[in-house]
Amino acid sequence: MKKIPLLGDITPAQFLRDYWHKKPLLIRQAIPGFKPVLPFEALAKLASENFVESRLITCFDGHWDMQHGPLAELPARERAGWTMLVQGANLVDARADALLRQFRFIPDARLDDLMISYATDGGGVGPHFDSYDVFLLQAHGKRRWKIGAQKDLTLVDGMPLKILKHFSPQEEFVLEPGDMLYLPPHYAHDGVAEGDCMTYSIGFRSPSYQELGEAFLQFMADSIDLPGRYADPDLAASSKPAEIPRHMLATVTEEMNKVRFTEEDVTIFLGEHLSEPKHNVFFTGPAKPLTAGRFAQALAKRGVALSLKTQMLYRGKHVFINGESFAVGRADKLMLDTLANARTLSGAALAGASDDVMEALYTWYQDGWVDLA
Repeated sequence: MKKIPLLGDITPAQFLRDYWHKKPLLIRQAIPGFKPVLPFEALAKLASENFVESRLITCFDGHWDMQHGPLAELPARERAGWTMLVQGANLVDARADALLRQFRFIPDARLDDLMISYATDGGGVGPHFDSYDVFLLQAHGKRRWKIGAQKDLTLVDGMPLKILKHFSPQEEFVLEPGDMLYLPPHYAHDGVAEGDCMTYSIGFRSPSYQELGEAFLQFMADSIDLPGRYADPDLAASSKPAEIPRHMLATVTEEMNKVRFTEEDVTIFLGEHLSEPKHNVFFTGPAKPLTAGRFAQALAKRGVALSLKTQMLYRGKHVFINGESFAVGRADKLMLDTLANARTLSGAALAGASDDVMEALYTWYQDGWVDLA
């Protein structure tokens, strides 16, 4: 695999082998001459919308406070010590999405979103750690980072933020526009703005096994098939009526042990779970959708592209899109796999599309999951 500008003088394979989950990496001028994809005014407008996840974090007179969006009002930009965080900028801005997609040497199943942080002088979120990998790309101004691989991850009690009680930094860097810092999970860090600045955080999904287990059991509830009903024709009289009978426990245990799941069950669950849109993501179809016939004609000329909000994954014969799954034949699978990987398909590439694929694309178009390219 070739080197990519984001990683400096190393390849993605070298990065994954030597740094991913292991140790930090500072990359000076990962994107030379980089400029913010969204100005402050556009960012502040996004933070005021109820379909965008945002937070306002302040540390005025030594007192930390956090307010969840929508953020109708912000402190004066001249006032030091505050930070505005806008999550999922890639879902609403094509340039932010294009930036996030540069990190697709990591699978989409792990890639989460692009968060933009705007901070005034001295602003930050305090010393903390994340449970996931993160790339911190400086977009505007300067931010001073202090980092450390400490084992003591005790948090300060009674705080609105998860702030480390005993922060012991080992290294310190000042990042300027285009510089980027990678940090593995649970690596302590504290970033403080020097003047006003913007930092872009590229985060990754790292669901807990507890979360996955609970969701999987809900998923499996729809496929369990245990015919019959409990019966005890040989029941004997009991002298301890409040005690659950041993034979009842044994019989029910035997029936429960018939519940099985396969790798295919887990595949379908994981694909649907990982492609499920977040709670604040809503799709809007075209106000005046084309008829199926006109859509097919337009498709042949213009091709199709996934919506910025659409997550499309696949594994084996299964294709997953926005929490839904279906099995496809080999020819259709090749075409849909290409759409998932490239997030777009030309009209020429769609020339041999089956009726099933065309029907699916038209439905997705009506739902706002795909757009004419």
